[in-house]
Amino acid sequence: MTTTAPRPFGRTLCAMITPFTATGALDPDAARAHAARLVAEGCDGIVLSGTTGESPTTTGAEKAALLRAVRAEVGDRVPLLSGVGGPDTATTLRLAREAEDAGADGLLVVSPYYSRPQQSAVEAYFLRVAEPTGLPLMLYDIPGRTGVRIEPDTLLRLAEHPRVVAVKDCSYDLLGATKVLARTSLAYYSGSEELNLPLYAVGGAGYVSTVANVAPRRMRAPLDAFDAGRTDEAARLNGLTARLVELMMANGLPGTVTAKTLLDAGPVREPLQPAGREAADGLRKAYEELLAA
Repeated sequence: MTTTAPRPFGRTLCAMITPFTATGALDPDAARAHAARLVAEGCDGIVLSGTTGESPTTTGAEKAALLRAVRAEVGDRVPLLSGVGGPDTATTLRLAREAEDAGADGLLVVSPYYSRPQQSAVEAYFLRVAEPTGLPLMLYDIPGRTGVRIEPDTLLRLAEHPRVVAVKDCSYDLLGATKVLARTSLAYYSGSEELNLPLYAVGGAGYVSTVANVAPRRMRAPLDAFDAGRTDEAARLNGLTARLVELMMANGLPGTVTAKTLLDAGPVREPLQPAGREAADGLRKAYEELLAA
């Protein structure tokens, strides 16, 4: 039952945290070690400097240094994408060029946030970002954070560009995703862990997961079972992850905070704040229960 969906960046991608030292500086050594663990435990692609990687509070120089450090560690074993999107087109274009220079295999480009541009402007933004480099793009549709959708009809038009090859989907719109999947060759990656298996079952390419930072093998297992034709097992394995996914991604704390809490991966940058004692204890309990299951 292995899906024949296009997978330009792999199937089981991690939206990697950005480790910082106790003083809040980028920690390249910790980033290298974490990336190596992710690859060893089943992630076949890594997204750096996305929302989970605290892209709003890291500088362009830090993003490039992080990419170079992880590339030095993992080599060409897995594709590396760099998040470059933001509210300012000029800055996004600069970050795209810097990511290409630093060795990225692709770009994760979030729709322009806060200003809530109309769909024609959203489309023009992505087409502009597709031009200054030779890198393929994964468009990031997360209206809950940006305030604007990448509407399915906009995606249908953008899919005609040769470097627009994938979508990270956090729209919670399976009907819209199915429409685009049926009419384009775009690779659809779930960006919402609770929809990893459902989207995969209707032709998705895989996922870009924050929870994979702490449980890469457990997040991958349902997709492996589905590909082997064991759909009942895939559903069971997917259900095992539900409590941890809920606490990490839908319990009021950003995934960056919850992942770093479980990994003891250094501080988060303000305005984010670390998890409180009660939340941290609940996370660790759910994590230990998942590993023991």
